[in-house]
Amino acid sequence: MSTEKTNVMRILDKAKITYTAHFYSHDDGLIDAVSVAGKLGQPAERVFKTLVTRGASKNYLVFVLPADKELNLKAAAKAVGEKSIEMIHVSEINAVTGYIRGGCSPIGMKKAFRTTLDESALAYPTIMVSGGKIGTQVELSPADLLAMTRGSTAAIAQ
Repeated sequence: MSTEKTNVMRILDKAKITYTAHFYSHDDGLIDAVSVAGKLGQPAERVFKTLVTRGASKNYLVFVLPADKELNLKAAAKAVGEKSIEMIHVSEINAVTGYIRGGCSPIGMKKAFRTTLDESALAYPTIMVSGGKIGTQVELSPADLLAMTRGSTAAIAQ
C-alpha cells in the first residue's frame, strides 16, 4: 500500500489547502465508494464519489455525491442547465479526466470541467474524495473542495 503524494495532494499543497490523506488496501479489488468508506471506517454519506457525464451540449460535467447514493440525472441536468445528461462510458474516463475508474478525483483533472457537489456535503465539516489514485482519499472541507473545483452545490443525489 503506497503512501506517496498524489498529484491531487500536490495541487492541494500548492494551494495551501488543509487536507488529510487516507490510504486503503485495494488488493481485494473492492474500489467502489461504499467499499472504500467501509475500509476507512467512515459513514458512506461522508465519502464522496466523482462521476463524469456528458450533457446534451456535448460538454463534460462532473458530479460529486455520497458513496451510497445514485446520481439523479434529471436533477443534475437541471442543476447545470442541460436538457439531459448521461454517464460517460468507463473506457472514456482516462482520456477525458486523466484518471482511471476508482481513482477519479474532482481535483486535478486534465481540464477544469463544471463541477457540482451534492448539497448534503455542506452538513459535514469535512468530506472525503478520491486522492487521484486507487488506494487514496483526501479529506477536506466542502468549501475548500468547491473553491478548488470552482464548483457549485445542488440536490443531485437520490
